Amino acid sequence: MWGISIFAAKFLKMEDGLMGWDDAGSRQRDASLLTKMYGNEEEGLRQPFSREGYDDSVSSSRSHCVDVPHVRQLCNWDCGLACVLMVLRTFGMNDFSIHDLEEFCCTTSIWTVDLAYLLKKFSIKFSFFTVTLGANPDFSSEAFYKEQLHDDRGRVNTLFEEALEAGIRIEHRSLSGNDISLLMLSGGCIAIALVDKYKLRENCHFTHLSDYSHFIVICGYDGEKDEFDIRDPASSRKQERIPLACLEVARKSFGTDEDILLPRAPSISSPRHRFRSP
Repeated sequence: MWGISIFAAKFLKMEDGLMGWDDAGSRQRDASLLTKMYGNEEEGLRQPFSREGYDDSVSSSRSHCVDVPHVRQLCNWDCGLACVLMVLRTFGMNDFSIHDLEEFCCTTSIWTVDLAYLLKKFSIKFSFFTVTLGANPDFSSEAFYKEQLHDDRGRVNTLFEEALEAGIRIEHRSLSGNDISLLMLSGGCIAIALVDKYKLRENCHFTHLSDYSHFIVICGYDGEKDEFDIRDPASSRKQERIPLACLEVARKSFGTDEDILLPRAPSISSPRHRFRSP
């Protein structure tokens, strides 16, 4: 357990020592600027996260789950807002609705970076991991994205460029299913993950269906069954489990960029509190 705690601590330094960037005055909104800010993909993205200080041999009988209230999405586009609302309610912030979050976002085309800014607005500490910085131009060929990508690209890239100044650190790297399982076992965080909805279930290896990007909350892991506890805003079931293998396929499908937000889990001993509108 000590090893898991050390491992989790490496990930959960979200707001400590934020990276600076040399061209703070420059506003060239292109991939080269994002690379300069967050690092080179070839050098950084494909390097595994340092595993020094934790033990891979976690007991298979271990499990941990955070009690996250389930929230249903209201429309076909607001799954991400429902996931943020689940996080807020986990922290005892019960005075907000999906409609409130929609007003804060000012858009119905929700990207992971929009959710990051929402979490920051509510003073939730978190990490943001992705394998693509900014809006991925390759998505223009996908029916799910192509109608909005032209309008969203500039806005999304601007949010990435301004993230550091807003106090949001974005890690340009991939996380494995094993990484996420250890983080869940540590009790240090929960997760909002972007997945391919059609590959999330037991038929996760079937690839004949079109990609459909969807946000879910991951809130626990059972090492004995190798399953994650999730909250799916599109489901009527308040609690669900999915195998690690299915989560890996769904998270790493084209269209997700392996985006994942890791809000710190509230301490069991921390009092729940009311939160005033930001």
